[in-house]
Amino acid sequence: MTQPPPFRSDIVGSFLRPSRLAEARAALAAGRIEQSELTAVEDESVAELVRRQAEAGLKLATDGEFRRGWWHFDFFGGLDGVDLVEADSGIQFAGVQTRALGLGVSGRIGFSDSHPFLEHFRFLKTEAERAGVTPKFTIPAPTVFDFRLETPRIDADAYTDREALVDDLVQAYRDALGALYAEGARYVQLDDTAWAYLCSDAELEKARTRGIDTDGIAARYAALLNRVLEGRPEDLTVTTHVCRGNFRSTWISSGGYEPVAEQLLDVTQYDGYFLEYDSERAGGFEPLRFLPKGDKVVVLGLVTTKEGALEDPEEIEKRIGEAARFAPLEQLALSPQCGFASTEEGNTLTEDEQWAKIRSVVGIAEEVWS
Repeated sequence: MTQPPPFRSDIVGSFLRPSRLAEARAALAAGRIEQSELTAVEDESVAELVRRQAEAGLKLATDGEFRRGWWHFDFFGGLDGVDLVEADSGIQFAGVQTRALGLGVSGRIGFSDSHPFLEHFRFLKTEAERAGVTPKFTIPAPTVFDFRLETPRIDADAYTDREALVDDLVQAYRDALGALYAEGARYVQLDDTAWAYLCSDAELEKARTRGIDTDGIAARYAALLNRVLEGRPEDLTVTTHVCRGNFRSTWISSGGYEPVAEQLLDVTQYDGYFLEYDSERAGGFEPLRFLPKGDKVVVLGLVTTKEGALEDPEEIEKRIGEAARFAPLEQLALSPQCGFASTEEGNTLTEDEQWAKIRSVVGIAEEVWS
């Protein structure tokens, strides 16, 4: 259990919002409190969350995304040249739809030192050091930005077409990783729904309606991400979480990893991959054969965050053994399948059930890799 991140027992990142935090956010929206009062509640909530993660046996801690309404829009909205705009409809999940929000580009895309996530990381780092754990910081991947952006929402005065903004998007992410590293970040995760959607014919068709050329898109995305990752410091671990959708315990896409596995696991130069494997919608473990032997790690998301019932540890250990038929056990780890609250609404389980899941992941990992 002394390896560098990703750890044998790890987490994707988001946690259910405490009631006092949800109430404070609602009070700010209603004009009953000031931003400084909400920030104070956020600080207290994050500090307590970090302590609880350490007490549960984790070697890392995130801020639970407690300062965000969404797992992705808050980061994108803080980029130069990017606007959060009212959309015609929300993102459609299985039987439920999110609030209607979308991305717009009104100027040159960039990452500046005024981005609020830098201050968010500073606070997390302080609390993680106090608790004796590694701070892990999560941001959405640039591929998500490309996959969600509708071509008509790109201002022609800023960019002539979709391809024209790629260089600036890459540089913005290189600058973001550099700024986080300068603040002391050594473990960063790029959350990504795009790779899972590339395994779904239905989602690929939706992408084409947004003006995206889906021919050869996996190779293009691998190249884009490698440009972001190229030249990063050797002691900066960058992983990704591939998500099939996680909103109020529902999902979006289905399909195994086979169509993208080689580009994702072999070509794309991440240090680790958090892959959802909590349901049959993810397919089998066969695509793990594309994981090259070496230091890369696949973190198996075998413990679902979509419901509170605990998994049988013996069954999880059995599935880890099945995965080890296709990738070396020493290159595998365990985590929940996703975060517990990709948006502030959260999934449909209790906080007690959430922490029971975390403790179960830690205990199973200690048993398997001891």
